[in-house]
Amino acid sequence: MHIGVPREIKVREYRVGLTPTSVREITAQGNRVLVETGAGEGIGNTDDDYIRAGAEIAGTAAEIFAKAEMIVKVKEPQAVERAMLRPEQVLFTYLHLAPDPDQTKDLMKSGATCIAYETVTSSSGSLPLLAPMSEVAGRMAVQAGAYFLEKAHGGHGVLIGGVPGVDPAKVVVIGGGVVGTHAVDVALGLGGNVWVLDRNVDVLRRLWAQFGRELNTATSTRDALDRHLRGADLVVCGVLIPGAAAPKLITREHVRNMKKGSVIVDVAIDQGGCAETSRPTTHDDPTFMVDGVIHYCVANMPGGVPKTSAHALNNATLPFVMALAAKGWKRALAEDRHLLNGLNVWDGKVTCEPVAQALGLPYTPAAAAIA
Repeated sequence: MHIGVPREIKVREYRVGLTPTSVREITAQGNRVLVETGAGEGIGNTDDDYIRAGAEIAGTAAEIFAKAEMIVKVKEPQAVERAMLRPEQVLFTYLHLAPDPDQTKDLMKSGATCIAYETVTSSSGSLPLLAPMSEVAGRMAVQAGAYFLEKAHGGHGVLIGGVPGVDPAKVVVIGGGVVGTHAVDVALGLGGNVWVLDRNVDVLRRLWAQFGRELNTATSTRDALDRHLRGADLVVCGVLIPGAAAPKLITREHVRNMKKGSVIVDVAIDQGGCAETSRPTTHDDPTFMVDGVIHYCVANMPGGVPKTSAHALNNATLPFVMALAAKGWKRALAEDRHLLNGLNVWDGKVTCEPVAQALGLPYTPAAAAIA
């Protein structure tokens, strides 16, 4: 298969769809890989590194899209990239379509076969291609929150760990999944007064067993949200419903009642965000204020640490890229129901039910694509 890797063009997105290590594995399988010049600069890899790994170098993204049978990216294709997709192509990347009707319609119009990292599943029911970036984002969320809690950066001037004789900051983590687990790990490491809220008591038991009695847990009810958000210094939102828009758990009323100068880091912003007041931001302009509460809603947080996140992502995606290249998309999906769950758009149709429901579009089962 001829695989194309364009340079990412989303604001401050430094990751790359395939690292030289991945390219070496893929080309050893007999595939061709065409990489846009400069695509690996953000992770410290030159065009020569890719050439040594067996890739060819293209001067423009247009050349990539014109020649490649499969496009491997990191972030959702931007409008100019979507315009270059064609019916016979496979697109393999993060899509996050539920809150993005424009992208969804463009992908449907393109006729391309679009497989989303974030809805590929595993035998355990986890999301193996989302997990590494959720790990990164969960850790970054506490770092970002600590930074913006400083008075010079708009916060009310509290140190997460406190000092002897002074209380630590209260950190509230909503959702005990991958994002929440890693946020808790960092927040406890900094010495915060950490609370995690989740509706699943088994999740709370697992976290308590993992972190001990130092971690405070609460079932995520309306009363619990009211009580804990009111006293929070930092809130990390990590709730995910695979493929679907994130539930709006933090209301405008909650935000009005929070401390002035407190911080919300909405990691769920890729799926629309968990706060009614959230909207996507960028690394160039990461925050905005609502009722005195700082909102950090960067939609590609792991792009800020591209060396870590690109390699972590490639570790997870490489087996699937190699399967798609070796077998072709139809056979690969037919033989792997977990990869089939990643199919979001095919032949102009939406094949992910939560996306169709979120956007009010007709739903076609993914199985129809391989029938």
